[in-house]
Amino acid sequence: MSDIAAAPRGVRIVRLANFVTPASGGLRTALQQLGAGYLAAGHEPVLIVPGERPSDERTAQGRVITLPGVVLPGTGGYRVLTDRRRLSALLDSVAPDRLEVSDRTTLRWTGEWARRRRIPSVMVSHETADGVLRTWGVPAVAAGRAADRLNRRSAWSYSRIVCTTEWAEREFVRIGARNVVRAPLGVDLVRCRPERRRAELRARYARGADVLLLMCSRLSVEKRPGAALDALATLRDRGVRATLVIAGDGPLAGALARRARERRLPVVFLGHVGDREELADLQAAADICLAPGPAETFGLSALEALACGTPVVASASSALPEILGAAGGTAADTPETFADAVQGLLDRPEALRRAAARARAELFSWDRAVAAFLAAHEAPVGTGQPPLGVRPVVEPGRGTTVPGASVGMPSTPSVPSVVAASVRRRNGGAA
Repeated sequence: MSDIAAAPRGVRIVRLANFVTPASGGLRTALQQLGAGYLAAGHEPVLIVPGERPSDERTAQGRVITLPGVVLPGTGGYRVLTDRRRLSALLDSVAPDRLEVSDRTTLRWTGEWARRRRIPSVMVSHETADGVLRTWGVPAVAAGRAADRLNRRSAWSYSRIVCTTEWAEREFVRIGARNVVRAPLGVDLVRCRPERRRAELRARYARGADVLLLMCSRLSVEKRPGAALDALATLRDRGVRATLVIAGDGPLAGALARRARERRLPVVFLGHVGDREELADLQAAADICLAPGPAETFGLSALEALACGTPVVASASSALPEILGAAGGTAADTPETFADAVQGLLDRPEALRRAAARARAELFSWDRAVAAFLAAHEAPVGTGQPPLGVRPVVEPGRGTTVPGASVGMPSTPSVPSVVAASVRRRNGGAA
């Protein structure tokens, strides 16, 4: 029997996250979209994040509380919540019905806090522990052992572990965790659409080149942004007239800019692009997007690119092959294989590869993601009740395991099938 009791009315879902800044990418987007979805479903989402100064405000994603957080050196401004006493007191005062934690390291203690208060809790695994350790140079065997120890403690502490892909789920399956559920994220299919592609914008950034490459990524070690520069250099050595645009900031920004200058590579560094409309225009204008991070467990920016009609080349070591299906390219983590994958996509007719990218993205939606996350909480998808002031009776009972049901990833159709589906939609259903 599940230890998370289904609630007949709206519930207060308190969400905790570290490593979130105004310049954050995928995690910030996921928090905003899930919070808005919980609110629309009649629940009361409360997000607690670190910041420079305290604040408490109502937003489109529900209530957002900011506590002063400590800046982590060398991370480009990321902050973490380190005052356990203050955070614990705040949690007690907010009185969650459900706890959702998007940090598997510095906030793992909150799982035990919830256990002691018999509050159902969920940890969202936004990255794999062993994958991150390997990108920081830890040998594979040592990284695997350390990850297993961390994951056993997390699986014991929380009622459920939510993984966004089967790839991310593997490290918990490896240790025999039985309280893991899968819930894919989504993409804004209205904001991100192929019709945003504009020839003049592409020409502005391509600067006379034949191929416009784009990387939207935080410029930090675990994202391996230097791999995009290496791939560009390899393509140009092969005679491909390509230019790379990088949208993102981080601790490696200065080093990457120097590297590009020294190698005389045509790279445009835009820094953080905070305007989501501007970013979607850029994603639609590109010919190919690059996602070289080997530890990505989902890749929201890659999915946004697909929705804009732009195919993606991603690291085969990451979860992105699951997301891309046959609508993108994957490569081993070498400049040559990334260049091969880019050229393979360019060999396809542009209209076909862009239609395939959009059709793949249409298999994902935030409505579906919200429903999957609410299922992990065993909270109703729609309560029909106002979210504020509703205090349901919750009587969770603790068990040793939680047999949650996975919400699987969309199946991977072939390129011809997704293109045919796209053509049928344009023709009003006629093939």
